Amino acid sequence: MAESDKRKASDLFIECLEQEGVEYIFGVPGEENLDFLDSLSRSKRIKLILTRHEQGAGFMAATYGRHTGKAGVCLSTLGPGATNFVTAAAYATLGGMPMLMITGQKPIKKSKQGRFQILDVVSMMQPITKYAHQMASSDNIPSRVREAFRIAEEEKPGASHVELPEDIADEYTDSRPVPPSIVRRPSADVKSISQAVEALQNAHRPVLVIGAGANRKMTSKMLGEFVEKTGIPFLTTQLGKGVIDERHPKFLGCAALSAGDFVHRAIEDADCIVNIGHDVIEKPPFFMHNDGTRDDRVVIHVSTKTAEVDPVYFPHIEVIGDIANAMWQIKEAIVPSPGWNFDAMLRFRAAEVAHTAKLAADERFPIFPPHAVQQIRDALPDDAIVCLDNGVYKLWFARGYCAIKPNTVLLDNALATMGAGLPSAMASAMVYPDRKVLAVCGDGGFMMNSQEMETAVRLGLNLTVLILNDNAYGMIRWKQANMGFADFGLSYGNPDFVQYAKSYGANGYRVESAAHLKELLAHCRDTPGVHLIDCPVDYSENDHILNTEIKELSRAL
Repeated sequence: MAESDKRKASDLFIECLEQEGVEYIFGVPGEENLDFLDSLSRSKRIKLILTRHEQGAGFMAATYGRHTGKAGVCLSTLGPGATNFVTAAAYATLGGMPMLMITGQKPIKKSKQGRFQILDVVSMMQPITKYAHQMASSDNIPSRVREAFRIAEEEKPGASHVELPEDIADEYTDSRPVPPSIVRRPSADVKSISQAVEALQNAHRPVLVIGAGANRKMTSKMLGEFVEKTGIPFLTTQLGKGVIDERHPKFLGCAALSAGDFVHRAIEDADCIVNIGHDVIEKPPFFMHNDGTRDDRVVIHVSTKTAEVDPVYFPHIEVIGDIANAMWQIKEAIVPSPGWNFDAMLRFRAAEVAHTAKLAADERFPIFPPHAVQQIRDALPDDAIVCLDNGVYKLWFARGYCAIKPNTVLLDNALATMGAGLPSAMASAMVYPDRKVLAVCGDGGFMMNSQEMETAVRLGLNLTVLILNDNAYGMIRWKQANMGFADFGLSYGNPDFVQYAKSYGANGYRVESAAHLKELLAHCRDTPGVHLIDCPVDYSENDHILNTEIKELSRAL
């Protein structure tokens, strides 16, 4: 091959990313990325999204992956830039979101700067990614990039990491991109299907539990058809919200609290539980017992992977393969049984709906969380995307917000990190520019990546940030009270959020009453641009309602 056929390694790397269909690279480049950046500047297909912190870039890349199923890509320099990716890597890997992190490094063949800024980033990334690799040869770029995407995107999706040292980026090579192969997920074995069908038909009170894995693979249609044919009620975990339209008469609720909620009573009433896309990363919606106590429920595990055995989870029947196809097979084979009775389960759901409606109608000020949830649902169209940061309000949204379509409630019940709400909303607004996007953040979580407001304004995004403001780390403060400890160490002051938003060129508003919140939500929904709403919130009854009242009411049934 002639010397003229060789190309620069950084150019080849960009070609490989183009072949994978990459649209955006989110990140903060450094000196060690300048060859890569120069090559990227000539790409006609990939756009650089410059952020104000690597963590924001990582959260955006992960959320891009969550929506599309294709790995979102983010870029940082070596050392401090790479360490800032750690939380986002864990967020993606635990949450099942495909993402590729590219980090720079000093020259590896000869060093001119001693150990300045040099960390073993690959070893650091190994425990929190599915794949971490240092490029030591430009010839291997195509195969390693293809491998990084393959591993990030296959079940269970997660983060992968590639380190591109300066001297490797500057090499010349005659390698060419490796095209992706065509892959189909295997179908579940026929015998496992018939075992599941038999267990369901012999049951009296079967129930479906829809988990994280079912939300990734767009199994919505099949699960909807299954429920229509059989009439078997369903509930979701927090990461399973929206897989089936929650307005459905057979919807039993979302398992948001750890135990003792109305939905947990419905599960306790079941004698056959079909766990669809269960991921042990989430708090379990029910516990299995292996201590000699009578537990005659049959648990069926339907997923792409076999069940991880856990002290509270060891299913009896496993149906392993493509989830949508497995549910289609079970649906085709099953004959709805006249012996099924769902009355008790549906009574628990009716009681929950009545209880929530009463709370949601409370128009006090500062705003009562269940009322805020209802106001938001009423203000937004069916396909709007609500991105939750992390805090106690997450429980109110999981329980009370009616999700109509998959991936319209982006909450994180895996790493459960603060700081992801705003970047997650930004990525959502980029993937779906025609849909309404709302980030809901506590004041604590918002401040962890608030600098990305500048990025959102610069990109011309349309989104609203609702800050539920209690001037404290409210979730932990709630737990502190719940454990009988004195109120200590969790309160702080905040900036004036309205002025703060305006300083970035965004629009800022402060809620003054329940009626005003309704007005502001409608105004922001209908007005292009970046909006921030500072909403004072009353968390005083969280503990009583979530820990005492709900458990007492559901027990009484």
